Amino acid sequence: VQKKNYRQEKKRATKQLFSALKDPSVVIVADWLKIRGSLKSWTKLWCVLKPGLLLIYKTPKIGQWVGTLLLHSCELIERPTKKDGFCFKLYHPLDQSIWAVKGPKGENVGSITLPLPSSHLIFRAASESDGRCWMDALELALRCSSLFKINLPKHGKDGEVVSPTDLNHTALYTLLQAATVSEQELFQLNEIIPENDAFSDKSENDNIEESENEHSRKTSESDQSELHGEISLDREGTTYMEELYEEFGEVGEASQTETVSDENKSLMWTLLKQMRPGMDLSRVVLPTFILEPRSFLNKLSDYYYHADILSQAAVEDDPYSRMKQVLKWYLSGFYKKPKGIKKPYNSILGEKFRCCWFHPQTNSHTFYIAEQVSHHPPVSAFHVSNRKDGFCITGSILARSKFYGNSLSAILDGKARLTFLTREEDYIITMPYAHCKGLIYGTMTMELGGKVTIECEKTGYVTELEFKLKPFFGGSDTLNQISGKIKVAGELLANLDGHWDREVYLSDVQGDSKDIFWNPTAEIRRQRLKRHIVLFEEQTELESE
Repeated sequence: VQKKNYRQEKKRATKQLFSALKDPSVVIVADWLKIRGSLKSWTKLWCVLKPGLLLIYKTPKIGQWVGTLLLHSCELIERPTKKDGFCFKLYHPLDQSIWAVKGPKGENVGSITLPLPSSHLIFRAASESDGRCWMDALELALRCSSLFKINLPKHGKDGEVVSPTDLNHTALYTLLQAATVSEQELFQLNEIIPENDAFSDKSENDNIEESENEHSRKTSESDQSELHGEISLDREGTTYMEELYEEFGEVGEASQTETVSDENKSLMWTLLKQMRPGMDLSRVVLPTFILEPRSFLNKLSDYYYHADILSQAAVEDDPYSRMKQVLKWYLSGFYKKPKGIKKPYNSILGEKFRCCWFHPQTNSHTFYIAEQVSHHPPVSAFHVSNRKDGFCITGSILARSKFYGNSLSAILDGKARLTFLTREEDYIITMPYAHCKGLIYGTMTMELGGKVTIECEKTGYVTELEFKLKPFFGGSDTLNQISGKIKVAGELLANLDGHWDREVYLSDVQGDSKDIFWNPTAEIRRQRLKRHIVLFEEQTELESE
C-alpha cells in the first residue's frame, strides 16, 4: 500500500512538472539576458523562466536549447557591477551543479555556445528596472519550486495502477531531479545537436544493417526509451559516409622539416616584416602554402581514431589500469602528422564539423561534433560521446600564437574533460603547444613542447607529461622526446620516457622491468577505427568536411 501511495504522489508531482515544462502559457517571464561564461566573456541568450526552472535557448524560437537550471538547488543574489545594466547571480551554496541532465524535449545535450560554469551563472539585464523585474520573478519561481515536492498522505487508495505514460513522466522528473553533473570549468557543453541531427548512439536499440561493402550508415536519436509517449519526436537520422582515404605524414623527422622554396621565401619575408616579437598572430593572414587543407575543428578529431581504447578503459575495475589506458589513448592522438609543416585553417564563427567512428568490438559509435563559438579570440568547442561504451569528452580550446623572431608557438589554451559515465569519474586533460622554428634561418622544423597533465580528482591519480623540444646541439634521437610520471596522492607509481611518435616505455617503481607501453607500429595503424563523415547533401550551411 505504501508503495502504491508513493507512486501516486510521484505521478502527481511529475504531472505538475511535466505540465509546466510543456505548457507554453506557464511562463513567468521570458527575455534576452547576457550570461557570463567560464572564459569571462559574455553571450546573449534567450531565457524562459518557469516555476522551478530556468530554460536557456539561443533564440526565442524555443528550438535551440542550451540548458536548464534547476532552481530548487539555487540561491539568488544581486551582484554589483561598474558597467551599464543590472547583474544578478544564481549559484549552488555547496558549489555543486545547477544544471539538469536532460532538456525539455528529452535532449541529451544542448546547442553549442560559449563555455558556461556548472555551479553558478551570472546574468546581466539591460537596465536596473529589467533586472529588478527578473529578481522578483526568480524569487517567485524559487518559491514555486516547492509545488513539485512530493507529500505522501497517511492513508492512500488501493488498487491504482501506474500507466506507462505516467512512468514516462516519472522518468522525466527523475532525470531533472538527478542533476549531479560534475563541474565543467572550461566548457559547459550541455550541448550539441541541431534539432534534426542524430548524435547519439543508436546501435544498442536499433537493428543496423552492416555489410563489408557498406560505406554509409544511418544513426538516429537514441535513449528515448524512457521518454516515449507525448514528448518523443520522430526524427530522421544523419547519413554518415566512410572515408576511403586517410593521409599520413612520414614517420620520424622527415615530415616535421621543410625547405621553403625561393618563391615562398619572398612571401614569408613580406609577412615577417609585419610582425614584432611577442605579437599575437590570430589576426594575421597567412599564405596558403603553409595551410593544411582542413579546418582546426577537423584536426581536433585526430585524437579519436583509437577511441576503442577508452571503451576498454571504461570496463577496467582497477583505477591504476584505467589511468594507464587513458594515457595510452592520449598518446595515440599524436603520431598522425600532416605532410610537411602545415597549419589547419581557422574556422569561421558558427562553423561546425561532425563525424563518427564505428567500434566493431562493441558494436557502438563514437560521435564527434565541434563548433567555432568565437572568432576573435578563436575558441573551438567540441563534444565526443559514446553512450553505449560509457564515456564522453567535452572541452573548448582557445588557439593562440606567439611570434619570437626566428620561431613561433601555437598554444592550445584550454582543457578537455573525459567522463566515464557509469563510474562518475572525470579526467581533466591539457594539451602541448606546437613550436615552429627556422622561419628566417636554418631548416624549418615543427615540434611539440610543454608540460601537460591528466588528472582524476575522484581516484587521486595524476599523470604528468613533458614534451621536450630538440636541444640546439641534439641529434635526431632527441627530436620528439617525452618523459613523465604517474602518481597517486603524491606517491610515484611509474616513470615514462620515449618519443611521442614512436616507442614510449613505462617502468613501475616497484619493479625493475622497463616495458614498451605504447608503440604506433604498422599493426596499430591498421587498427585505427574508420571515420565516417556526414553526407554532403545533409550538411548544414555552416558545416565543413
